[in-house]
Amino acid sequence: MTDDQSQGPTAIVERYGLRRLGGRPSLGRYLHQLWRRRHFTIELSRSRFRAENEQDRLGIAWVVIRPLINAVVYGLIFGVLLPSSTRPDNFVPFLVTGIFVFQFFSSSLSDGAKSITGNLGLVRSLHFPRALLPVAVVLQRAYALGPMMVVLAVLVVATGEPVRWTWLQVPAALLLMAMFNLGVAFLTGRLTVHVRDIAQLLPFVTRVMFYISGIFYAIERVIEEGPLLTVLTANPVYVYISLVRGAFITDLPASPGSWLVGLAWGVGLAVAGFLFFWRAEERYGRE
Repeated sequence: MTDDQSQGPTAIVERYGLRRLGGRPSLGRYLHQLWRRRHFTIELSRSRFRAENEQDRLGIAWVVIRPLINAVVYGLIFGVLLPSSTRPDNFVPFLVTGIFVFQFFSSSLSDGAKSITGNLGLVRSLHFPRALLPVAVVLQRAYALGPMMVVLAVLVVATGEPVRWTWLQVPAALLLMAMFNLGVAFLTGRLTVHVRDIAQLLPFVTRVMFYISGIFYAIERVIEEGPLLTVLTANPVYVYISLVRGAFITDLPASPGSWLVGLAWGVGLAVAGFLFFWRAEERYGRE
């Protein structure tokens, strides 16, 4: 009997340094693989962004038209139903900012949840770090956010707001939100692989987040001081919307505390979501 035959499989693997096919790489190696494929990730997100509306006559214009229609509908409905005391003076940019920024979150949430289950053919046929799929989703939604911010800037000026240096804070606020959205995409991307039914619950989660994030009303004018106000104003979606509003609208400056909360949510969830996603790397496409 040879030495290899006398040893068990585990001992042979350790002796020759073999790695299990499809096994999860180390964290450092996984990050290196992601970086090496960054150009593929960027091109994947760009191509999907371009293809999203190419069948429509207005094409990419729908990226802005859809949320603008939402803003008009919600503005008409809640502008009538809710008392004027719940709204700031410059309500139009207040509402449109909320709709546009929330669109970035909701689309990252829904598409991130399908980043693995919706690409099983790609996952099963090619070898690549699966984390690039949620990353591509958030990048794709960031491309859509760009035209929205241009339209929003024009709208803000048209409603009487001056161009201020605080506009330079907008990219920083959206970068923090992109990190938060990436963490959300990582979490939901893995969870829907294990439990497909979660995808059915996400529209309800999105709806709840919409109504508690102060999209069409000012939370501070509706909720009195207390624990509920503290919880609602710590909601990350509300925080990022407030940061962008504070940059554009003179009467709604964001506090330094809001930036700290936004930083904590963005960095914290991005790291936690990535580690959670990476730990199940070898299971994607096999369940």
